[in-house]
Amino acid sequence: MYVVMVTPEIAPAAKVGGLADVVHGLAREVGLRGNAVETVLPFYDCLRHDQIHNLEKTFEHLWVPFHEMWIHCDVYTGDVGGVRTHFIQPHSHHDFFNRGGFYGQEDDPARFAFFSRAALEFFLKSGRNPDVIHCHDWQTGLVPVLLHEVYGALGLVHPRVCYTLHNIDHQGVTGADLLRDVGLVPEALMHPDRMQQHDDPGAANLMKGGIVFANFVTTVSMRYAEEIRGTDLGRGLQGTLDAHARKLGGVVNGIDYGTWNPEIDPHIPCRYSVDNVAEKFRDKTALRHRLMLRDSFRPIAAIVSRLDRQKGVDLMRHALFYALANDCQFVLLGTSPDPEITGHFLELKEHLNENEDCHLEIDYDEELSHLIYAGADMMVVPSAFEPCGLTQMIAMRYGTVPVVRATGGLADTVADANHSDKPFEERTGYTFEDFSPEGLESAFGRAIGLWYRFPGYFHQLRLNGMYRDFSWKNPGNDYINVYEHIRAR
Repeated sequence: MYVVMVTPEIAPAAKVGGLADVVHGLAREVGLRGNAVETVLPFYDCLRHDQIHNLEKTFEHLWVPFHEMWIHCDVYTGDVGGVRTHFIQPHSHHDFFNRGGFYGQEDDPARFAFFSRAALEFFLKSGRNPDVIHCHDWQTGLVPVLLHEVYGALGLVHPRVCYTLHNIDHQGVTGADLLRDVGLVPEALMHPDRMQQHDDPGAANLMKGGIVFANFVTTVSMRYAEEIRGTDLGRGLQGTLDAHARKLGGVVNGIDYGTWNPEIDPHIPCRYSVDNVAEKFRDKTALRHRLMLRDSFRPIAAIVSRLDRQKGVDLMRHALFYALANDCQFVLLGTSPDPEITGHFLELKEHLNENEDCHLEIDYDEELSHLIYAGADMMVVPSAFEPCGLTQMIAMRYGTVPVVRATGGLADTVADANHSDKPFEERTGYTFEDFSPEGLESAFGRAIGLWYRFPGYFHQLRLNGMYRDFSWKNPGNDYINVYEHIRAR
């Protein structure tokens, strides 16, 4: 089977968040099963070129129609962590991908609409005819629309499309004129059952187009698939998702055990496994020394997260002070796209600078994140909503007990130590329902209490999490089944 993934990110060459890790992990897994897999991305000016091997120009003079003109592009190809990846580089005054960053521009919809058209033009002109085109998030929502409305008539009749929603909070809502810019007919698409935005008849929704025109739609956990279809977490797309429920499914993401594995992790001073997890204490000591925390008989709770409203920043702050008030040390590593949130946490860092039981690192530090996962006892994930979440799965791999809000993928992957209906050996952490300080305390307090009063049980929770298989093996099976299903239709 020949699979091409069209995506705005792939780790480690172009990474903003978990989407990049998911694309890379899934592409590798599908490839390891004997399939031909490629990915297609924009040629951003901020690519990590040190993470792309054997990069060379492989296709010249790709002319892509856009807004009554033809834009000249070149295509470069390289190896990103074992995944063959094509980068499309447009040459025009728009400077679509020469912005010093991946997202956050006013014309993001236009930038990625052009990319979607360019990807399909590349397939057509280079003679590629994949069995499956796997598109990721709103940035590629126009690919299935263009395939159906334009490129099928030009000869691309073979590919089937799987479309994955990583976060429905961002949908690519834009003016209808953009559809005409990429060669579509707005009058044919601006209807409630197609691409028209539910609360603005003059606006087009790129993610909605992807849902309507794809052969199958996945999201990144079973719980999140239910939430976005049946609650306001669907952000206005509930009706569309319900109308297409027969082709909607949830697949929990995996994590890359080549990167997140305490047995081989080069970023931690002491490697360990489920058979010698007591060695984890040496990483705890190293974490304390690195962050200048005092050596003391108490647990370390941690947060490794993007700092934004979705992730529950107010509850993060509450968790910090609750930990300190309950004989628990606390570590936070994260950055925020919001200057106000960044400023708040910098003030908090300055306020707590002399506290030997607390350290806040308002930064992105991949190496430090590995040491935190290895050295902490608990990982707090108080998200308002969470499509899947990788943090809790990485924490369990490192024997760090997760304390999470029961939403989306967090609910699908963490079984509560006290209230789950699963046998004890399958319980892995602590969960809470109410998105409130009281809800957080109901779970966090139980975790701290177990660490102090019943260390043997706490140790078993560590082991339970480490025994769980969060590799790409099971999600890989699920996606292969999806691919085979849509190919047979």
